[in-house]
Amino acid sequence: MGIDFVTITINILKMLADSLHSWGLAIIALTIVIRVLMWPSSVTQQRSMRDMQTLQPKMKAIQERYKSNPEMMQRKMMEFYKEHKFNPMAGCLPMLIQLPVFILLYTALMSPQFIELAGKTNFLFINRLDATMKSNAGVSFDNQFSATKNSQFQTAKNIVVYFGDEKSEEKVDNQQKAIEVQGEIVPGQNIDFKMHLDSIKLRFEQLDKITKAEVDVQNIQTRETEKLTFVRDGSILKSSIPTLVVKEEMHYDVLFLVALFILTMWFSQKVMMAQNKNVPQDPQQAAMQKSMGTFMPIMVGMMFVFIPIPAGVLLYLVTSNLFQIAQTVVINKQLDEEKKLKTETTDETGAKVVKAKEVKDVKEEK
Repeated sequence: MGIDFVTITINILKMLADSLHSWGLAIIALTIVIRVLMWPSSVTQQRSMRDMQTLQPKMKAIQERYKSNPEMMQRKMMEFYKEHKFNPMAGCLPMLIQLPVFILLYTALMSPQFIELAGKTNFLFINRLDATMKSNAGVSFDNQFSATKNSQFQTAKNIVVYFGDEKSEEKVDNQQKAIEVQGEIVPGQNIDFKMHLDSIKLRFEQLDKITKAEVDVQNIQTRETEKLTFVRDGSILKSSIPTLVVKEEMHYDVLFLVALFILTMWFSQKVMMAQNKNVPQDPQQAAMQKSMGTFMPIMVGMMFVFIPIPAGVLLYLVTSNLFQIAQTVVINKQLDEEKKLKTETTDETGAKVVKAKEVKDVKEEK
């Protein structure tokens, strides 16, 4: 049996929300916990970035010298990395760790479980934590779908299956393929659904005993979720639900969150570059970093305009950016202290500098 990380994430959020009396504060608290746990890898990333900037001129010289011999260039670069104890992939680790965390939180806040628990919850200026920038005005669990003729649906991962008077919670094999719309969707009229028995993870003899199932069905485009009862009809399960014509609206609170994300990401990039301004680096690389620091936040922010990102996920991203700003300042002060200490205790060749007081102490011991 596989681990249900989405349910685990929602349970953690619920525990935090019960303690803090706010789902918004729960998301912020979870963000801080995640970033604190990632602190060591963030130190490694910033140290790697500094090393990269310092070593870039020498690396470029090696690449230029052996550009006609790629094999030799590769060998010399590996020797160079080993000599300076530099791992070029170290700076990518925090980003690689954050990506699955982002996907998991996105999936959790898009899930019917979260929508049922806290979808309508507000926080500060945010009206609903499950709302995206542009969505329909449909309300989950009101026994009717807001739909268009092109709406697509999927089931929840867990459903309740009835075997006569007995019932049990079971899993669905393929959430989108498990359910089909019978006929065409006509907004304002009932949608008829059918569900294939073999999409439920049960043995054949158990499938034959199913009489009905309670299923959370979600509109993939709008994420509106309704609880439907599917009744056995031959080799399939059937259900029907009324629909409303979709009414789209712009959620300006979510738009403001996207703007906050762009601003905090841009400021985070500026702080990182400002903290490293005293580190020698290649002018071309510095110009490229400055350009990326300006355009990357805008590009990512614009992507969120077209991809439906829930307000709760944007709250996580904004909090993460603010934490990153403070973290960059703290870690760079730590690295400056390390560099200062190393400079005071070694000469230009890397040999340890013995201070006069240390020599005097040695003589006194003798």
